[in-house]
Amino acid sequence: MHENLFALDIGTRSVVGIILEKINESYHVKDILSKEHTERAMLDGQIHDVLAVSKVIQDIKIELEAKHGPLNKVCVAAAGRALKTERAKVSVDIAGKPMISKDDILHLELTAVQAAQSEVAEKGMGEQSFHYYCVGYSVLYYHLDGQEIGSLIDQKGEKASVEIIATFLPKVVVESLISALKRADLEMQALTLEPIAAINVLIPPSMRRLNVALVDIGAGTSDIALTDMGTVIAYGMVPIAGDEITEAISDQLLLDFPLAEEAKRQLLTQDQIKVTDILGFETEIYRTEVVEQISPALHKLAESISHEILSLNNHKSPKAIMLVGGGSLTPELPRLLAEKLQLPANRVAIRGIEAIQNLTLAESLTKGPELVTPIGIAIAANKNPVQYVSITVNDQSVRLFDMKTLTVGDCLLAAGIKMNKLYGKPGMAMMVSVNGQTITIPGIHGTPPTLLKNGNVTSLDDEVQSGDVIVAEKGEDGYPATIQIQDLLDHIPRKIVTINGTKYELEAVIKQNGEFASGEDEVQDRDTILCKLPDTIEALLDALGQKSLLKNISSYSIFINDKPVTIEKYSGTLMRNGIECKGSAGFEDGDQLIFKNPYTPTLLELTDSLNIKLNYSIPISFNGKKIVLTKSVASVERAGKNLEEKQTIHSGDRLIIKQKKEEPFIFQDLFRHIDIEMPQTSNARFLLLKNNKETSFYEQIEPGDDLRILWPTTIPGS
Repeated sequence: MHENLFALDIGTRSVVGIILEKINESYHVKDILSKEHTERAMLDGQIHDVLAVSKVIQDIKIELEAKHGPLNKVCVAAAGRALKTERAKVSVDIAGKPMISKDDILHLELTAVQAAQSEVAEKGMGEQSFHYYCVGYSVLYYHLDGQEIGSLIDQKGEKASVEIIATFLPKVVVESLISALKRADLEMQALTLEPIAAINVLIPPSMRRLNVALVDIGAGTSDIALTDMGTVIAYGMVPIAGDEITEAISDQLLLDFPLAEEAKRQLLTQDQIKVTDILGFETEIYRTEVVEQISPALHKLAESISHEILSLNNHKSPKAIMLVGGGSLTPELPRLLAEKLQLPANRVAIRGIEAIQNLTLAESLTKGPELVTPIGIAIAANKNPVQYVSITVNDQSVRLFDMKTLTVGDCLLAAGIKMNKLYGKPGMAMMVSVNGQTITIPGIHGTPPTLLKNGNVTSLDDEVQSGDVIVAEKGEDGYPATIQIQDLLDHIPRKIVTINGTKYELEAVIKQNGEFASGEDEVQDRDTILCKLPDTIEALLDALGQKSLLKNISSYSIFINDKPVTIEKYSGTLMRNGIECKGSAGFEDGDQLIFKNPYTPTLLELTDSLNIKLNYSIPISFNGKKIVLTKSVASVERAGKNLEEKQTIHSGDRLIIKQKKEEPFIFQDLFRHIDIEMPQTSNARFLLLKNNKETSFYEQIEPGDDLRILWPTTIPGS
């Protein structure tokens, strides 16, 4: 079976047309034609002047048709340099959510892709994000609570994050390509991407699990594509390529541009070249000399390509580098790239069309690495043609670029549906104060979206076909959590205390906004919850309804002649585990508290304690019996009334103490203490004796004196 394929490689400087004949599973290059743009019609892979580009295409078409017959359909590629690569990181709060499912992770990844898409659009002069096709993305990292993790499936934590690198193709690139072809009377048979085209013919799928960089060095730009884990993970471009090296040779050797380009190619294989400069002088020059003279330009090119590779490849060198394109013939470039990326020299190689399997070339054509991409476009477009797919998303018609296996997620992205708006919002969180500490109670998470494809439940990674109808319904919003007070407390504390021999079990009191509450009561937003045991003995007695015990531990104080006097031994006391303390002291579980009541003394006990003398006494003997004579030296009044020694004195009493002059005892004081019985026979005469000597009523007496009264009948000698 023979089939002719017409492919175009529309580059920055030139357009290459190729006629490829498919013979069963082999390909034969019949013809190649290259024409340069007459003016600056291309910029960064995008057609800026459709008319000028279509004129070059038409010229190539006419010339090839003259040899190979009518050409109506063509395979083309969007330039790698038109692709936009962007990184994005998205985090989601997963506290309290069930374990993460595959759909949750896909949703998170696509949210990150959408963030990258918005970033690309923002950099593209504020365009809408859905003006870009996502042609692929790769996950760089998953993080759980700030730690990198291999997979998020079935994980639980506080915060999950994903960082992706995604590649986008502006829709305008495709649209301008179609317009240029239409003006040249050509129909787009198939579309691919230049880097994918080259990778498809150079790197078989089995090798794409390796981290390999493909660098297509053209005239004006160097396009870079990276493979890893079985897919193309990133695309990039540097605006430095073969022309800079040709210009450096032209400057150093005084050659016009075409001769400098020829010299550059010769330097790759020859140690010595012969050139004729613009002054007509013919010179033989060694390769090493030329390389040394153009060394700054070589280093600049190698440095630019190396920097972009590292930037796209997460700041690490790939395993190998393949160079294609006409600019790959730049002398010393493989060696310099290997040095700058710290790779062995044999890991950087120029790959020509000889690396393409099952391919033959017409004898009149010269082989070279510049043919890899145009041949790759023809083969890739034939093997994996890219078509437009029309899908309906939420009643909106969306046309997708069938660059890869399309999924429901791709359709949602293309429709501009915000992924992060599809999940139900989490319920409102509550802020509650518990014992002075602010606690946040998260709301119940919203539910995932409902996704339907042609009326059936589907998932984000389900494949779609042209004509599918997708409906994405937002998940239900969450609601505030329902929680009881006891759920906020580790436990409700209890303490047992013994008071005067009786055990009391005390449970902490719960108050909600100042009102008594129970553990089963529901918590509301902004509640102030207090759950505390009394922290002092005074508060403990209050909680037990025994606050009256505190009155008994007040100090015993009185006023004497308007001066306050405190007597500790009469005061009530509180003993905690045998040690005296105050009501403001704290207490612990198992404490023993003993309250000792205050003592109310008599006046005599009080004055003794204060060393106040109310009386003084002397012992004497009267008629052979021992007697104590007492005389008052002070009087005590309370509320204007004289007090007796036996009367009790209460705390707070006000006493007035009046001191008397202390006078000696006389014989006459005896009669205040004894009753004298006069003899019946007496004639009222008597005799007073002190220590057997006669004395008088006013005679001073001393302690120990022996006093007697003798009546006349007993007077000696009467």
